[in-house]
Amino acid sequence: MNIPSELHYTKDHEWVKIDGDIATVGVTDFAQGELGDIVYVEIETEGESLSTGEVFGTVEAVKTVSDLFMPVSGEVIEINESLESNPEVVNSDPYGDGWMIKIKISDKGDQLISSEEYTAEVGG
Repeated sequence: MNIPSELHYTKDHEWVKIDGDIATVGVTDFAQGELGDIVYVEIETEGESLSTGEVFGTVEAVKTVSDLFMPVSGEVIEINESLESNPEVVNSDPYGDGWMIKIKISDKGDQLISSEEYTAEVGG
């Protein structure tokens, strides 16, 4: 299982890369493995300001649909448009081309955990 140490994580299985006041967010390698083959990603929150824990979109796999939760509070400033036509990239490259949104952070909150804490959370 791939859990890059330079990223932050949530207990809802999102990863967060923080660069200044911008957070790039996606689902973890663990999450994509649990979901199975991802067939559709729906994110319609671009331009919206959301709070930590609010749903920013959904990911649909062959077996299930899962909500995606905001790891930090802020405005969704960019959506990975390529996921509309290639949702399977979330399975093949969850920490790279499979990123989902970029957020202009208004409040980091206290939901983010380290790679070590996330590894312990998923039993790695």
